[in-house]
Amino acid sequence: MAIDFCPWHDAAMTPSEAPATHHPVPVEATSFEAYLPPRGLSVTQWIVEGLRAAFLLKPRVSGMSPTPAQVLVATLVLFAIEVALMRMSVAGPAVFNLQNWLAGWWTQGIFVFLIWWALPGADGHAGPQTLTRPASVAACFVLWMWCSMPAAAISQFIFGAIAQGWVRPGVLGSAPAYWVFYVGFLAWMTIAAFVLVAHVAGVNRRTVATMAVMLAATGLTVWQFHDQTWEKDYSRDTSTDDKPRFRVSQQTLEDQQALWQRTVAALAPEREKTSDVYALVFAPYASEDVFLRESTMVSGVLQSRFDAAGRTLHLVNHVSTTLTHPWATPLNLQRGIEALAQRMDRDNDVLVVYMTSHGASNFRLAAYHWPLDVPALTPGELRLALDRSGIKNRVIAISACYAGGWIDALANDDTLVMTAADATHTSYGCGSLSELTFFGRAMFDEQLRSTHSFEKAFAQAVPVIKQREIDAGKDDGFSNPQIRMGASIAPVLRSLEQRLETGLATAMPVNPAPPVSAASKAHR
Repeated sequence: MAIDFCPWHDAAMTPSEAPATHHPVPVEATSFEAYLPPRGLSVTQWIVEGLRAAFLLKPRVSGMSPTPAQVLVATLVLFAIEVALMRMSVAGPAVFNLQNWLAGWWTQGIFVFLIWWALPGADGHAGPQTLTRPASVAACFVLWMWCSMPAAAISQFIFGAIAQGWVRPGVLGSAPAYWVFYVGFLAWMTIAAFVLVAHVAGVNRRTVATMAVMLAATGLTVWQFHDQTWEKDYSRDTSTDDKPRFRVSQQTLEDQQALWQRTVAALAPEREKTSDVYALVFAPYASEDVFLRESTMVSGVLQSRFDAAGRTLHLVNHVSTTLTHPWATPLNLQRGIEALAQRMDRDNDVLVVYMTSHGASNFRLAAYHWPLDVPALTPGELRLALDRSGIKNRVIAISACYAGGWIDALANDDTLVMTAADATHTSYGCGSLSELTFFGRAMFDEQLRSTHSFEKAFAQAVPVIKQREIDAGKDDGFSNPQIRMGASIAPVLRSLEQRLETGLATAMPVNPAPPVSAASKAHR
């Protein structure tokens, strides 16, 4: 089938059939005017033809090319639309990061070079019935930019609307749905671009190579140039004017160092002939108050119910706790485990580690305390810190999405591991309106207040969590909390349960957890 898209590929078109606006450029022409492209379409028409190409329709631009001014205007209009749509990705005040935005545009230069290389002919113009190569590249460039716009605009609008809170995340907010949409839109743009390039240069090895390189360049951009164009502007965020703001200063750093020394020095030593419980509670995500509330509640339950008063280390990131709690960073986690190990009977006492934050599908525990740079925590880092400490008996609970991915890295005969979800599902109740996560509420705030058995509490909490997720409309599947009990830790925990049930040790009074508002609704 003959392709009559552009004159550089119109070998079958006769001069009498050419558009009236087409003025062939003689081969012998040498003046600058002779190389100017014909001016048959307006900027709006060039944009419309590019959008048609996005839906695999043949652009109607035979024999024409945009002027330099038209290329500039079409590009600026596209830039304006793109930047406006990207702005939706940040709710509230935001600042434009020019460097991040420009970082993604290096692929345009690659495309111009490749389409020049893929066009037929090696000299400045290929013949009396064709446009010059610069004019051909200009036409293809404008069409290609606008050909990619619909897929990019729709995807940015969908996820921007979720970020702005205009629509509930639902299925669209889940990780599997995100990747389905991402791959789908990328495939749309790739196919449309390939069809466009095929119209321009035909289907040959150079065309295929061009698209392969462009696809690889897109992948490299996603991998290495993923910083956001718009970033939250905390200096103009009036939503938190009535709250304290976290600022890093020399005084803040010195206060934290002094606080760490006092906190560690206050840890109680282990008691002879008593299997003591030591605890480390870790809440590294500062921008969600739910993690502060939950970690405070868990710390209180462990101290009052498991005789861990004076033996609990609470690490948390939050603007309100800068002067009261050490920061929850991976380095402080390692130091905290080592400090507890120095006071414990490492062979007979029990260490309880509770971690609460957002979790990612790559099994990293999210950490955030802007402007402090806090890296995410991995299962391997926690396991390494525990192994180096020499602490034998471990109870580890992780309240986060995809937390089941931590089990294999942490489990052994001397460890009990409990997670709020399996390795492929999200947990629930970690949103800005949540009082406690569903796992922390059911497991620690409810069941462990009536039993000293982690295993029994977990078994009783799971059906409660399932029903609450159904009632809340969780639409990405049951979180499916997981538990794995090591053979050697089981008798240790049974002995601990018996001691606590018989009241051989009296718990010291602790500060109660903040009250939970019955009017609050739990959201992810």
